[in-house]
Amino acid sequence: MDFSASARELSDRITRLAPNIKTEEATKTSLIMPFFSMLGYDVFNPLEFCPEYIADFGIKKGEKVDYAILDQEGKPVILIECKSCDQRLEKHGSQLFRYFGVTTAKFAILTNGIIYQFFTDLDETNKMDTRPFLEINFLDLKENLLPELKKFRKDVFDYDKIFSTASDLKYTSLIKDCLVAEMDSPSDDFVKCLIATVHDGPKTQKVIDKYRPLVKKSFTSFVNELVNQKISSALSQEEQHSSTTSQDSSVEETVEEEPKSRIITTEDELQAFYIVRGLLAETVPVERIAHRDTESYFGILFDDNSRKPICRINFDTKQKQLLIPDENKKFTRYYLDTINSICDYKDLLVDVVKRYL
Repeated sequence: MDFSASARELSDRITRLAPNIKTEEATKTSLIMPFFSMLGYDVFNPLEFCPEYIADFGIKKGEKVDYAILDQEGKPVILIECKSCDQRLEKHGSQLFRYFGVTTAKFAILTNGIIYQFFTDLDETNKMDTRPFLEINFLDLKENLLPELKKFRKDVFDYDKIFSTASDLKYTSLIKDCLVAEMDSPSDDFVKCLIATVHDGPKTQKVIDKYRPLVKKSFTSFVNELVNQKISSALSQEEQHSSTTSQDSSVEETVEEEPKSRIITTEDELQAFYIVRGLLAETVPVERIAHRDTESYFGILFDDNSRKPICRINFDTKQKQLLIPDENKKFTRYYLDTINSICDYKDLLVDVVKRYL
């Protein structure tokens, strides 16, 4: 099972169990230890995953962190502070903050078994930041964050690589939050900045209040138009690409042409196509991934060659289906819960493409 599939399986487990867990110990056993097992750590080996790690702080002796992940020399690399899954995390960062500065650990994780907040010392060396650079919520799992979480797996853990991207992750997240807030309720400074070129007079409070609803409306309209433009552009390119589709003589893969009016390419099918393209982007140039829609299935091809199928999509059935060919071009059917479940089969799709290289 690949990492994305393991993460989603853990998400399902957390969704199912969390409502019935009321204590910190139960949270550790049922939710947190499985999380670190997923990352490849031996949670039953205290030389690697040490429970109640002692982190003396000043005159306070015997202070203990819930867990510490240790390196081969027995030094802490990651500190982990746990809370019950029915508690919010906002009030519990100070304890972990104290421990961070008195150990050799470069990362700290605060979790309630559902949300995992990752900290380091971007702002000041050996002093844990007050804001996490990465946050994973297993009740609202974001596919785009899984590659960042995967970097914490034991077999690929590299402090320098994680630290080098931590700053981008942290400040990108903060800027996005700021933009969302400004889009919802534009601040005075934001309004003044935007109206600087359209209003020549003084930017009094009355003027700012006058323009605020217009700024909000314009901002929302701009974002919507930008999204629609991107979608329209992508659809236009695909239509042009499909119009130059070559014919193929293979009996096995040739699909009898039907009147175009009977073939309707849906947004879900195009979304699936772009997901597959994204999954294969590290293996081949995305322009070599094409699609052809037929009346019976939506096909994704390598080099737009029907003798080189990557997969087929069938969303017309009661449950979404993904069909992936083996070396003999025989298709295996996989059932999808959502369109994003295609990500579970990245390794299989990569293997298919590599056979064509």
